Amino acid sequence: MDTTSSNVRGVAFLVLAMFIISLQNIAVKWIGGDYPVLEIVVFRNLIALPCTLLFFRYEGRRGLPTTQHYKLEYIRGAFLFLSYTAYMMGLAALPLAEVESIRFSAPLMITLLSVLLLGEKVGPRRWLALVVGFIGVLFIVRPGSAAFNMGSVFILISVLFYALTVMVTRKLQRTDSSATMAYYGSLVYLIAALILAPLVILVGEIPDAHPSVVFLFRAWSMPTLLDWVIMSGLGLVWAGWMYFMARAYSLVQASVAAPFEYVALPINIMWGFAIWHEVPTWMTLAGAFLTLFSGMFVFYREQRERPVNKIIPMED
Repeated sequence: MDTTSSNVRGVAFLVLAMFIISLQNIAVKWIGGDYPVLEIVVFRNLIALPCTLLFFRYEGRRGLPTTQHYKLEYIRGAFLFLSYTAYMMGLAALPLAEVESIRFSAPLMITLLSVLLLGEKVGPRRWLALVVGFIGVLFIVRPGSAAFNMGSVFILISVLFYALTVMVTRKLQRTDSSATMAYYGSLVYLIAALILAPLVILVGEIPDAHPSVVFLFRAWSMPTLLDWVIMSGLGLVWAGWMYFMARAYSLVQASVAAPFEYVALPINIMWGFAIWHEVPTWMTLAGAFLTLFSGMFVFYREQRERPVNKIIPMED
């Protein structure tokens, strides 16, 4: 497969993954006021885990997924757990547009870690673009101001661990299929949630806590039939997202695919306005524009400097 075809397929998978995961945002904000985050993810991953086996069968494989790099798979699963637990905690306290605007720093973080961990080369112009992008994040988060929300910190933590997840995915891409990574990611996520759940229940609810913290320590309760259906549906969403995200970053370099994650902002602005009548502030939009501009510049420089770089895609 030539590089252009591989890039197109990878970007298409990434855009599809961004749309799929936006459905999780809607569901978590919808039912998050009634259940703790770990209860939601336990139900979700109980459904997601067998779904990943269906993807494994779809790839033409039999039995349970195996890997030559169990340690890396477990690390990747732990990063996913930390990333998306923190993400959902931030989601409980922030409008969808602000959450996704902060997540705009993910491609910048991925590019930065690509340099530090993978040895990719970045010139002075792209370093300047990265600085501009992080200034954009400061516009959105506004630390020290009255508008600062601690939920932003959880989203930034989520971004860091998400970027680390992408880096590990890049390491695993030559040996492990997308379904294999989705399977181990779901398995580790489920185990981590089950281990932490008793500790969180033991601590109990914390009076007058921030909404993000309340979401973590809220008491468990039996879901209604509708809420159980929603939580179970999140399993399908999660499995689909993990498969297509792993597929995307297995087909293209992180610095090529990452800027297309920006499609998540208009998708989530649409959901936020249509369902909760949320309208992003001008500071949020200004910060989003800065991070968008810097990310696209990084993408542009990457294409100019490495026009014939080859990608070795994973076997279908």
